[in-house]
Amino acid sequence: MHGDFSKEMSYGDYLQLDKVLSSQQRLSGHHDEMLFIIIHQASELWMKLILHELEAARLHIQQNNLEPAFKMLARVSRIQQQLIQSWDVLSTLTPAEYMQFRNSLGRSSGFQSFQNRLIEFMLGGKQTKVLSVYEHQPELHQQLNQALHEPSLYDAAVKALSMRGLEIDADHLQRDWSQEYKGNASVKAAWLTVYQDVERYWDLYELAEKLVDIDSRQQQWRFNHMVTVERIIGFKSGTGGSAGVEYLKHVVAQRYFPELWSLRTDL
Repeated sequence: MHGDFSKEMSYGDYLQLDKVLSSQQRLSGHHDEMLFIIIHQASELWMKLILHELEAARLHIQQNNLEPAFKMLARVSRIQQQLIQSWDVLSTLTPAEYMQFRNSLGRSSGFQSFQNRLIEFMLGGKQTKVLSVYEHQPELHQQLNQALHEPSLYDAAVKALSMRGLEIDADHLQRDWSQEYKGNASVKAAWLTVYQDVERYWDLYELAEKLVDIDSRQQQWRFNHMVTVERIIGFKSGTGGSAGVEYLKHVVAQRYFPELWSLRTDL
């Protein structure tokens, strides 16, 4: 086994572990704050990978090259499962323990995660008003504003339906990308056609099911988030000023790809 790394790159060098492992700075000194920091930092790393995969998948779909996108979307679903399970680890933090360092967080909140916002934008959950949170960080604000005005992953999938000859309303294909996606009758009819003739549209059918996997796990992640927050702080307001559990209850039922859910009733 090689042992001299004075002139070669080691495992720690490659992963820049000196930076990664020195970025957990407890503000309160409380033992359990380390758990809180690592859970959120690890989640942000997984989100970075989700965005990496979603951006590449969107590009493949836009180029009508669906098969490479399937592996990427399947990977996103697996990553989401990691994020869902992370709430089980965080739920080992009791209310009494969290109250020992909660004030040290100030106004910082997971609500401010710009990567989570980018994921929402990528999936079609566009909200212009959230950009104000990032005005103090011009580069992030610009990045989010750009993502706000780009077609979402689902917009690319809808365009793929049109490229295969399925009829989609022309104004829906040229809609304002900065607006939150809303269900459309022509899109639902097109997906119904796909599900009713799977052999002819197998690739579109597989794309649809990969999207449903992602949407379903995103909903599970929000539900587990809500339950964990209620378990730790009850119905207190969030540190960032949100309504806490009440806000999470409002978004837990949100679905990004509405036609892929509603068509199941009509099949």
